[in-house]
Amino acid sequence: MKKTPLLHALIISLFILPTMMARGDEPQKVTDPPDTLNKKDTGYRGVWYYNEKLNNEYVYKYSGGLGTYCAKHRPFAVYSPKVNKTFFCYGGARKGEDMQLVHMVSYFDHNTGMVSRPTILLDKHTTDAHDNPVISMDDDGYIWIFSTAHGTRPPAFIHRSARPYDIDEFVHIPATRVTDEDETVEMNNFSYFQPWYISGKGFMAFFTRYHYPAGRTICYMTSPDGKTWSKWNRIAAIQNGSYQISLAQPGKAATIFDFHPTDKGVNYRTNLYYLETTDSGKTWQTADGQKMQLPITEVQNPALVHDYQAENLLVYVKDLRFDDQNHPILLYTTSKGFESGPENDPRIWWTARWTGEKWEILPAMRSGNNYDMGPLYLEPGGIWRIIAPTELGPQPYNTGGEIAMWLSKDKGHNWIKIKQMTCNSLWNHSFVRHPVNANPEFYALWADGHSRQPSGSHIYFCDIEGNVYRLPPEMKADFEKPQLIPCQTEKTNETN
Repeated sequence: MKKTPLLHALIISLFILPTMMARGDEPQKVTDPPDTLNKKDTGYRGVWYYNEKLNNEYVYKYSGGLGTYCAKHRPFAVYSPKVNKTFFCYGGARKGEDMQLVHMVSYFDHNTGMVSRPTILLDKHTTDAHDNPVISMDDDGYIWIFSTAHGTRPPAFIHRSARPYDIDEFVHIPATRVTDEDETVEMNNFSYFQPWYISGKGFMAFFTRYHYPAGRTICYMTSPDGKTWSKWNRIAAIQNGSYQISLAQPGKAATIFDFHPTDKGVNYRTNLYYLETTDSGKTWQTADGQKMQLPITEVQNPALVHDYQAENLLVYVKDLRFDDQNHPILLYTTSKGFESGPENDPRIWWTARWTGEKWEILPAMRSGNNYDMGPLYLEPGGIWRIIAPTELGPQPYNTGGEIAMWLSKDKGHNWIKIKQMTCNSLWNHSFVRHPVNANPEFYALWADGHSRQPSGSHIYFCDIEGNVYRLPPEMKADFEKPQLIPCQTEKTNETN
């Protein structure tokens, strides 16, 4: 049926605008059914995206090359020792259209030091980087790509590689879930997806369901095969909802989260909570073992790690790890407000470590924007490592900046910046991501982009030594070596 202007406007008003569930989100144009393409691209290009315009020199609440956005999407990469490859996905851009999102999949071959020509898996016909994909891999080597939605109406999809350890072709997986009324229905919507594959058991996924009953209700579900999923189990529905960061591995899964006060709007997020399960979600408890009945609905409850609402501070959750005693370590930042700019400084990075008896909360470093994102690594010998855009970049106080590497050898009491990894950049680098089972040769993945105006975007990775490589924007062959991007700044012993 041909769309007349009047009919097109009616479709927009009835179906597209209502999907924008959060105040400050820009309506995204979703015009046609998305296409599974399975085509090879000509190189690596990330999507450019912004959210909420501001009336100041910083222009946006957050913005830039957001191909590895957002913090609540994870993981973006996974290393397979069997084939010695790191498989990864990212939000790419159509050639010549920096703001048109396409889902990209590729891999780095550790045997050859080359990357494959990336596969364009899916075109969702949107500009919204909240629809970025995430990746997982099962015991048989099949690569799973979960294409998230943003809100209640835009569709979400699951794809699986047609062959193990192969990115050339993906097939759509028509998944189902169980409703609260014990009915089996199609599963075509999930937001902020975080799928973890547990060997021998299947998937445990953390995600957000809008208006269930809170604005952003954080949930989890399980699946033995990626096709049939359990009920959507609510974790917390505190006032206007929460954001969460999760981790699942054999023997334990956990989540850290904040909450949105009803009277403050979605840009205000505060408090820090922690919950864990050792039986795939049958029961949940706090770090000190107190059993919790889900969903949590009260602001003050035993899962509260620290009451930042009492200090009028915003909380941005970043990462979650388990130490060698299987105790959690939380990474997050605090600030005084949501707008970009120095008036909301200091933006402090914190670690909260469960000692076995109490939470030890310590400041780490500072950075210039609430959405500066980087992972925490726990390494042999008690080394903690953070790779993040903590240094002000060419668009200071906007999202991202220059990437630095920080180490702590005393469980977060002191941090040393051992290397600035990028310098004299044209655009800000942002949203550094940690691969599952990370290989030292491909230790983090991220993108760059101008943070105050639309631009192109490059994709990068680094090794454990902090050497930075840019993936080729244009490829003439099916496999090419990434380009080493040296930084002339010398190593420092600066503490912060």
